[in-house]
Amino acid sequence: MFKKTIIATLLLAIIGFGLWYFLLKENGQTVKYKTAKVERGSIESSVSATGAVNAVVTVQVGSQVSGTIKELYADFNSTVKQGQVIATLDQKTFIAQRDQAKANIINAGANVERARADLIDKKQRFDRITKLFNESLVAGSERDSAEAAYRASEAQLKSAEAQVEQYKAAMELAEVNFEYTIIKSPVDGVVISRNVDTGQTVAASFQTPTLFTIAKDLTKMQVNTNVDEADIGAVKVGQSATFTVDSYPELIFEGLVSQIRNAPVIIQNVVTYDVIIDAANKDLKLKPGMTANVSIITSHKDNVLKIPAAVFRFKPAEESAQKQVKQEKGIKVWILKNGKINPVFIKTGVSDGSYTEAAEGDIMEGDEVVVDTLGKKNESANKTTPPGFHKFGR
Repeated sequence: MFKKTIIATLLLAIIGFGLWYFLLKENGQTVKYKTAKVERGSIESSVSATGAVNAVVTVQVGSQVSGTIKELYADFNSTVKQGQVIATLDQKTFIAQRDQAKANIINAGANVERARADLIDKKQRFDRITKLFNESLVAGSERDSAEAAYRASEAQLKSAEAQVEQYKAAMELAEVNFEYTIIKSPVDGVVISRNVDTGQTVAASFQTPTLFTIAKDLTKMQVNTNVDEADIGAVKVGQSATFTVDSYPELIFEGLVSQIRNAPVIIQNVVTYDVIIDAANKDLKLKPGMTANVSIITSHKDNVLKIPAAVFRFKPAEESAQKQVKQEKGIKVWILKNGKINPVFIKTGVSDGSYTEAAEGDIMEGDEVVVDTLGKKNESANKTTPPGFHKFGR
């Protein structure tokens, strides 16, 4: 019985030592790496922004005179032509003002005729007295009085003629105000907003009230986006852009950057700049006010070497404790060849966030670049003790 116990103990010790040896060997094996192949293809970098879809030209139609809306000839979504009547104001007051102006012109004309007749009379009297004065038959004071009356009559005639012109101007103003009671569309387009109803009074005393908002051409739209100041340097006029709207999440609309406005927009210390993107809207799916998620394509390259962006985050264990220093040669990446990793310095180009162009460097298509470590050498392997054995310190 005692011998069997000893034999069993030895067998357990041998098995335990073998297991320890196997684990120690596994922990000391060569590190395995996760790699990705260097590929050749296209890379596109872009700037993301949000904005609102608007008509290229939006005209607000108002009234320059105050009055009551008598008739409306256009409504929401009405298609209108330039010069088409879309509303009228009550014209009674303006007709009365125009008639009064006409009467004032007639009265002023009569005053001109009266002043002209008086001038003729004063001129004849002045001529007679002047002749008598030359024959020394009247005193000089009488001649002076006749001349003064004649000059005053001349001034009266000029005043009457000026009053005629004044009333003519008033007549023109009355006619203009009368014409303003007829509201016409200034452009061809579609009514996207109507702000008044029949019978409503509009007051134009301080500012022009807006009656209608007309989009000139809904087949051409623009997206007003706000681009962050950190990205605005990469945006240029003429660059391509794509955007989506919530109404059609499956569709991608295309456009071109047409304008970059220099006026900054500052909200809570965040600086952005307005970028205008022109887009076609032939099927009229885009509507004013829609929110657009925009991607402005700032650079595009074809047939370039590209590597995953994750390779720049990899660092071998032996370098992990060292401070990373930017090399003048470029950025260091690691290539796996014959089971060993070797550093290669490259210069990068365009990046889309997932892949980066390897513009320069000793790297080729098909090379295996290290992305991450799959198995790491156990640093405590040399310190591992077999089961059943203990270390004793001094």
